[in-house]
Amino acid sequence: MIDKFSTKAEVLEAVEREGAALRYASEELRADREVVLAAVKSNGLALEYASKELQNDREVVLTAVRQCWYALNYASDELKSELKKEANND
Repeated sequence: MIDKFSTKAEVLEAVEREGAALRYASEELRADREVVLAAVKSNGLALEYASKELQNDREVVLTAVRQCWYALNYASDELKSELKKEANND
Protein backbone atom coordinates (compact mmCIF):
# COMPACT_ATOMS: atom_id res chain seq x y z
CA MET A 1 0.00 0.00 0.00
CA ILE A 2 1.23 3.45 -0.83
CA ASP A 3 0.53 6.76 0.83
CA LYS A 4 1.50 10.41 0.50
CA PHE A 5 4.93 9.60 1.93
CA SER A 6 5.75 6.86 -0.61
CA THR A 7 8.67 7.36 -2.97
CA LYS A 8 8.28 7.75 -6.71
CA ALA A 9 9.65 4.23 -7.23
CA GLU A 10 7.10 2.77 -4.80
CA VAL A 11 4.24 4.65 -6.45
CA LEU A 12 5.35 3.64 -9.95
CA GLU A 13 5.41 0.00 -8.92
CA ALA A 14 1.95 0.28 -7.39
CA VAL A 15 0.28 2.13 -10.27
CA GLU A 16 1.74 -0.24 -12.84
CA ARG A 17 -0.16 -3.03 -11.04
CA GLU A 18 -3.30 -0.97 -10.38
CA GLY A 19 -3.60 2.51 -11.78
CA ALA A 20 -6.24 3.58 -9.27
CA ALA A 21 -3.57 3.41 -6.56
CA LEU A 22 -2.67 6.89 -7.83
CA ARG A 23 -5.37 8.22 -5.50
CA TYR A 24 -3.09 7.49 -2.51
CA ALA A 25 0.00 9.20 -3.93
CA SER A 26 1.19 12.63 -2.89
CA GLU A 27 0.01 15.68 -4.82
CA GLU A 28 3.53 15.99 -6.18
CA LEU A 29 3.45 12.49 -7.66
CA ARG A 30 -0.09 12.94 -8.97
CA ALA A 31 1.42 15.81 -10.97
CA ASP A 32 4.37 13.70 -12.19
CA ARG A 33 3.83 12.87 -15.87
CA GLU A 34 5.74 9.58 -15.75
CA VAL A 35 3.74 8.33 -12.76
CA VAL A 36 0.39 9.39 -14.21
CA LEU A 37 1.12 7.87 -17.61
CA ALA A 38 1.95 4.56 -15.91
CA ALA A 39 -1.27 4.77 -13.93
CA VAL A 40 -3.56 5.51 -16.88
CA LYS A 41 -1.93 2.78 -18.96
CA SER A 42 -2.95 0.36 -16.23
CA ASN A 43 -6.36 1.89 -15.55
CA GLY A 44 -7.63 4.80 -17.62
CA LEU A 45 -9.96 5.89 -14.85
CA ALA A 46 -6.90 6.82 -12.77
CA LEU A 47 -7.03 10.09 -14.72
CA GLU A 48 -9.51 11.21 -12.06
CA TYR A 49 -6.65 11.42 -9.54
CA ALA A 50 -4.15 13.19 -11.80
CA SER A 51 -3.33 16.84 -11.35
CA LYS A 52 -5.45 19.38 -13.22
CA GLU A 53 -2.45 20.11 -15.42
CA LEU A 54 -2.16 16.47 -16.49
CA GLN A 55 -5.92 16.21 -17.01
CA ASN A 56 -5.25 18.82 -19.70
CA ASP A 57 -2.30 16.93 -21.23
CA ARG A 58 -3.32 15.49 -24.61
CA GLU A 59 -1.03 12.44 -24.48
CA VAL A 60 -2.03 11.54 -20.92
CA VAL A 61 -5.75 11.89 -21.68
CA LEU A 62 -5.58 9.95 -24.95
CA THR A 63 -3.63 7.17 -23.23
CA ALA A 64 -6.31 7.01 -20.54
CA VAL A 65 -9.15 7.03 -23.08
CA ARG A 66 -7.54 4.23 -25.10
CA GLN A 67 -7.59 2.14 -21.94
CA CYS A 68 -11.13 3.15 -20.93
CA TRP A 69 -13.29 5.54 -22.95
CA TYR A 70 -15.07 6.72 -19.80
CA ALA A 71 -11.82 8.37 -18.68
CA LEU A 72 -12.69 11.24 -21.02
CA ASN A 73 -15.01 12.44 -18.25
CA TYR A 74 -11.93 13.30 -16.16
CA ALA A 75 -10.19 15.32 -18.87
CA SER A 76 -10.19 19.10 -18.58
CA ASP A 77 -13.15 20.88 -20.14
CA GLU A 78 -10.75 22.68 -22.46
CA LEU A 79 -9.25 19.46 -23.81
CA LYS A 80 -12.65 17.75 -24.09
CA SER A 81 -13.83 20.69 -26.19
CA GLU A 82 -10.77 20.48 -28.47
CA LEU A 83 -11.20 16.72 -28.93
CA LYS A 84 -14.90 17.10 -29.77
CA LYS A 85 -14.10 19.76 -32.38
CA GLU A 86 -11.48 17.47 -33.93
CA ALA A 87 -13.92 14.54 -33.95
CA ASN A 88 -16.56 16.66 -35.66
CA ASN A 89 -14.09 17.70 -38.38
CA ASP A 90 -13.38 14.08 -39.33
